[in-house]
Amino acid sequence: QVQLVEAGGGLGQAGGSLRLSCAASGLTFSMYNMGWFRQGPGKVREFVATINRGGIISNYADSVKGRFTISRDNAKNTVDLQMNSLKPEDTAVYYCAASDSGVYGSRVPRDYIFWGQGTQVTVSS
Repeated sequence: QVQLVEAGGGLGQAGGSLRLSCAASGLTFSMYNMGWFRQGPGKVREFVATINRGGIISNYADSVKGRFTISRDNAKNTVDLQMNSLKPEDTAVYYCAASDSGVYGSRVPRDYIFWGQGTQVTVSS
C-alpha cells in the first residue's frame, strides 16, 4: 500500500521559514517524479514545485520561485520543501504527490497518482 505522509506544517510568520517533508512508502520512490501542491481557503489546488526522478530537474510556480526549494533523497524516500520568505498568501494545505509519467515532473494535478493527506501551513502577517 502506497503512503505519502507530510510533516512540518504549522504556523509561520511573514518573512520566516518552514520546512515540509514527505515520507514515501510502498513504492519504488526513485521511479516517480514528485510534486508539491497547495490548496488555500476557497481556492482550487495549485502547483507549487516538482522534481524529477533523479533529483536533477526542478520546476516552480512563479509565485514561489526564488523563495521555495524542493529536494529529494532517494535513499531515504523523502521529498522536502524548504519555504523561505513566507507570505500570508502562502497559507494553504500543502500536499505531496507522486507521478509515474513524463520525463520531468508535471504541473498538472491529474498527472499524479498518489497523494498525501496534506499538512496545514498558516502564515501570519
